[in-house]
This record gives sequence, C-alpha cells and structure tokens, in this order.
Amino acid sequence: MSIPRYPAGTQASTVSTALEEAGCVVVTGLMDSSLREDIVAELSPHMRDARVIEDDDPEQFYPGKTRRVSALIARSKSITDHLVAHPLTKDVCQSALLPNGEFGFQLHVSAALEVGPGAREQVLHREEDSFTFFPLPRPNIIVATMWAVSDFRVDNGATFLVPGSHRWPAGRKPKPDEIVSAEMPAGSLLFWAGGLFHGAGANTANDWRYGVILTYSLGWVRQEENQYLNVPRERLAELDPEVRQIVGFDMYRALGFYDRSVSA
Repeated sequence: MSIPRYPAGTQASTVSTALEEAGCVVVTGLMDSSLREDIVAELSPHMRDARVIEDDDPEQFYPGKTRRVSALIARSKSITDHLVAHPLTKDVCQSALLPNGEFGFQLHVSAALEVGPGAREQVLHREEDSFTFFPLPRPNIIVATMWAVSDFRVDNGATFLVPGSHRWPAGRKPKPDEIVSAEMPAGSLLFWAGGLFHGAGANTANDWRYGVILTYSLGWVRQEENQYLNVPRERLAELDPEVRQIVGFDMYRALGFYDRSVSA
C-alpha cells in the first residue's frame, strides 16, 4: 500500500478518508518558504543548544546524531500562530477523533526534530503505545502530524510508515516490503493515525532533515507533553483563545477543572 498524496486545497473530507483507509496521507504546498524561515530562526538558539548524541546507543528509542526540541508553544510564535490550529489539521482531527470523544481534542506533543547525517533508523512504533488499556487495533486516540521544514527524502531520513498497520491485530509485524518512506517537499504536511507503525528513517546524506511534529489526542486522555509546565503563565496569557483550548488549558467536562479567580 502506498501513501496517499494530495495538493493544498484538497477538501478536508478527502484527506480524512485517506487517513482512515491508509492510516497516513501527505498534503503538499501548505507552508511557504517565509514561514519556514521564521520557524527556523525562532528555534535556532534552542536547536543550537540541543544535545546531540554522537555515540549512538542502538538500544535507545531516539537515535543519535539528532536534535530534538519541545515546548514549541513557548518557543515559536510562528508555529503557535500558523500551525497548531491549522484549518486542515482541525478538520482532520475532528473527523478522526471526535467519534471517540464527545467534544474537543488537545495538543499531545510539540517537537522540532532534525535528523543528522549518520543517524540510524528509529525503531518502528505507534504513537498510542502509552495507552495499553485498549487492545489492538485501538480506537483512534491520536492524530499525528509532521510539517516538513526541509525536503524529506529517502536518503536524509524521511519518516518511515507502514500504511494500513493502524488496523492490524496485536502480534503482526511489518515486512520489509510494507514499509514506505514518506518523501515530500518542504512545506508539506504528513498526517498519520496514532495506531500506525512509523519511525524516522536513516540519514545517509550530508544534510539535516528538519521537521516539526504536532500530535493531537482526545480531550479525555493525558497529554504526553506536559503543557502546563512547558507553557509559562505570561505566554499563556498571549495565546488566542482557540489555541489556548487546543493546547489543553480548558476543561473536558469536569476533567481539568480550575478556579478562575486563582488562575486569572
């Protein structure tokens, strides 16, 4: 099975259907070069200070020779203003997640990731592996996205995906010919279902592959990234109300209740 691919302007319902069927889909041409440059500039000091492990341990989940920075709501206004609540992302999340929740979804993880020359393949995994309570195949709990800040190619570590694996039962492992590289030009957006096998590819090129990961989960599960610690109070006060809600600073029924007189 291949990865469905559509241009910008494709109806959200078409993208959502492709995600439901294949478990992954690429939409090209959604982020222009100016926005990509702004993101790189805003994250540059944080990326520069990020620890890069040169001596890779194959037992570790994250391969060496990579840079990873989280807390993007606090660190990038461009990501917060233009990517977190992107209209296509909202429509796809509503279609995929709301059947398993009464209302609302939340930002689950925010991270910028650069895969450097010499980085090994990441072990294939599922975003929803933390939620072991549910038997495989699980209901949709997470929708993951990867924004391509640079070109994603086979040789520079484009994300590996296993289309259709979001519907597999426990115990089934991917065969080599079922693993597909999500090649896409800079400015593209990759969606994948939380139950899909995926992982970063090996970088055998000389350039760093740069992507921004934003994943979204049902409003009634705990977020993987603790946004309450990663978003300072002064930054929270600046957020658009819709972004504030998506980041997770709102109630889901009685979950996450708070006293407005204290938090104001």
